[in-house]
Amino acid sequence: MSLTFSVITPSYNQGQFIERTIQSVLSQDDVELEYLVCDGGSSDQTIDVLRQYQHRLRWVSEPDGGQTDAVNKGIQQTTGDIIAWINSDDIYYPSALNRVQHIFETHPEVQVVYGNAYHIDENDGVIEPYPTAPWNYQILKEVCFLCQPATFFRRSLVEEQGLLDASLKFCMDYELWLRYGRITNFFYLPEVLAGSRLYQDTKTLGQRVAVHYEINEMMVKKFTFSPEKWVLAYASVLVDDQDKARGRDLTNLSMQVQRTNEFFLEAFRGYRRWRRLMMSPATAWMLGRWVAASYYRLLKHQLSLKVHL
Repeated sequence: MSLTFSVITPSYNQGQFIERTIQSVLSQDDVELEYLVCDGGSSDQTIDVLRQYQHRLRWVSEPDGGQTDAVNKGIQQTTGDIIAWINSDDIYYPSALNRVQHIFETHPEVQVVYGNAYHIDENDGVIEPYPTAPWNYQILKEVCFLCQPATFFRRSLVEEQGLLDASLKFCMDYELWLRYGRITNFFYLPEVLAGSRLYQDTKTLGQRVAVHYEINEMMVKKFTFSPEKWVLAYASVLVDDQDKARGRDLTNLSMQVQRTNEFFLEAFRGYRRWRRLMMSPATAWMLGRWVAASYYRLLKHQLSLKVHL
């Protein structure tokens, strides 16, 4: 008997995209699936779209606790062997579920399958490949190389290891991969399965500072210390946002040095909060060279001005 899918879509005011998501799910061939859309009480055209497809899917629209709560609710209200979670602005590519089903059925020991994906724009055009990589748990701690809509897991794993962490607003999927990856190796399928939409209103782009802050907090809770890459990434996106807010001219060498100083201040705060001020020698050397180069360029420029005077 073939394995069945439960496809869950959390939704809130994504009326401009959700029909494309629905169509990408319902067009999957040669698989048995149940499809549940958990909407948080949308006020746009989402409900009208859902009514058009209610003979082919189930949906509920009511206030909820956000995306994590909606996904957990969907998992609890479905029964399929394999869980597929796709947001209301993402899409599956043709035959994606069939290829995933084949892996699960021919490798009964596999608990999680993930594949390649594209970042897509508002018109479904490909922006770039998602930076997916072969399975390596240690690398996963430093880089989230799994694309959420291209990742699938057995219901039995959820029953053993639990649902999404409802305390998380941004990195609930990353935390789930880290939790599941501690006990089982994931199967990497090097085929494009999904499109993950990337535009300014998405949480990934629109709230980068909050996303990186939550990731570091989650890492400390899970591993005691956050990896240095995530601490430095937080400092970087925070200073980037400050650049934009202040309209800073980064062609100005004095501004570059000011930016370097601010980055180091935020990095220091991050290391104090998430690493107890522990820095690896390699990172210290890299940052030291960067600072020295920044000040050297400024000093050289100032000396050249004095010579011309």
